[in-house]
Amino acid sequence: MESTITKHERNLATIVHASSFSKFFIPFGNFIIPLVLWTANKKDYAFVDYNGKQVLNFQISLLLYSIVLGAISIPMFLGFFPELLNSSFLGLDHLNDYNNLNLDLSQGLNFGSWLFPLGIAGLAHGALFVVNIVYTILAVIRTNEGQEFSYPLTIKFLK
Repeated sequence: MESTITKHERNLATIVHASSFSKFFIPFGNFIIPLVLWTANKKDYAFVDYNGKQVLNFQISLLLYSIVLGAISIPMFLGFFPELLNSSFLGLDHLNDYNNLNLDLSQGLNFGSWLFPLGIAGLAHGALFVVNIVYTILAVIRTNEGQEFSYPLTIKFLK
């Protein structure tokens, strides 16, 4: 496929990959801008069509992973949070009595604070951030060279 790809097609596919960095400037820009570029050029260029699907699948997968990670970390945080309030912090001594989760992890884990679940969730979100940056840069480089690139950890929403 490399021999039939024009420079213009490679540049368009590279811009589609690089446009996922727009999330740092525009909310949901990592979905909107690649989607607009992909839909505008997918019928004319097969290489842009393939790469547009790859970008969107990867960004949707990362969003899904972040939502699942957040949903998992909220109960952990709520289980540790009453322990913080039970230590007379802000004068809320008996707020732990209203904890219906009954998560008593303080015996096995003697960290004694709410930093443990936030630390785990923070590390996992940081890992997703690094994976996003590193693999998007790799995709931009490989696509500019005319090679097909497939992101890892991607669920194929668009086929």
